[in-house]
Amino acid sequence: MRVDLFDFDLPDDSIALRPASPRDSAKMLCVAPDGALSDAIVRDLAAQLRPGDALVFNDTRVIPAQLEGFRIRGDNQIRVSATLHMRSGADRWKAFVRPGKRIKQGDRLHFGGDGSACLQGVLDATAGERGEGGEIELIFDLSGPALDEAIMATGHIPLPPYIASKRGEDEQDRKDYQTIYAREDGAVAAPTAGLHFTDALFAKLDARGIARHFVTLHVGAGTFLPVKADDTTEHRMHSEIGHVSAETAAALNQVRASGGRIVSVGTTSLRLLESATDENGTIQPWSGPTDIFITPGYRFRAVDVLMTNFHLPRSTLFMLVSAFCGLETMRAAYDHAIETGYRFYSYGDSSLLFRSDQR
Repeated sequence: MRVDLFDFDLPDDSIALRPASPRDSAKMLCVAPDGALSDAIVRDLAAQLRPGDALVFNDTRVIPAQLEGFRIRGDNQIRVSATLHMRSGADRWKAFVRPGKRIKQGDRLHFGGDGSACLQGVLDATAGERGEGGEIELIFDLSGPALDEAIMATGHIPLPPYIASKRGEDEQDRKDYQTIYAREDGAVAAPTAGLHFTDALFAKLDARGIARHFVTLHVGAGTFLPVKADDTTEHRMHSEIGHVSAETAAALNQVRASGGRIVSVGTTSLRLLESATDENGTIQPWSGPTDIFITPGYRFRAVDVLMTNFHLPRSTLFMLVSAFCGLETMRAAYDHAIETGYRFYSYGDSSLLFRSDQR
């Protein structure tokens, strides 16, 4: 499909720079299977669902994956910025580095400090091979838990570009840009639909008989990359590492067998569940990378309802929600959201989408 079909005009002041407070006070646009729209609040999510439904959350935890430092080549050094994307070994990460064209294999990179020789609180690496998507493998001098600790000490929270271009990261972001249930370190970006949840909202869901299950997909920096191709068939998705346990797969299959609906909290949970589901609609245990790219025409196998924030024009995620509800329905929904003051993107408001071909 032509990528320009997924374009729309978004006023700059529609982009949220801070989350709603409290988290579950954000607005939520409900989109019915027939395309009907209704306005709600996230704290009323339980009333929109049925007893026996099951929410599926991505429990990945955002790490401070933005590293600032220097490329050192002899006596010459230039300032560089690296966003870790996906771990590829005990001592290495794939990363998007700027300015990428000035980094060659074998270059030494010095993160933290002031570019001088090794000091406590800094992190050194050697540039490895460059991938097809432009990412560079960084081979660090540290490995395993020691590397994890150094990244935590040296790195910064990698705010999305549409926020970082307007303000700097601060201490509040370390709390705001993390779900309350995050537990598996490894994400570069937050699974932002989950940012709306609070303990009070969980209590309401429990009282209504709506179950909670967790999967893990470590969101990579590729989620921020624009679609540069003119046609969706020419776009290549970056891989992300995910895990669905045997226990979770069995529990979700039982939910569907009992007539309940699987409600994915976020596109990351949805992409992982769809990757783990076979042709017969049975969710299987899963562990490994997925680069699933969902566009209109895709036949959903696992997810019945999707809770998700509002996405960028021409993005793979707007393509995904258009596949879920229909392109014209989502264009109408986004027009309504813009006209009525919904807040967009990572810190923005939410939507609750009921699949257009839902049983």
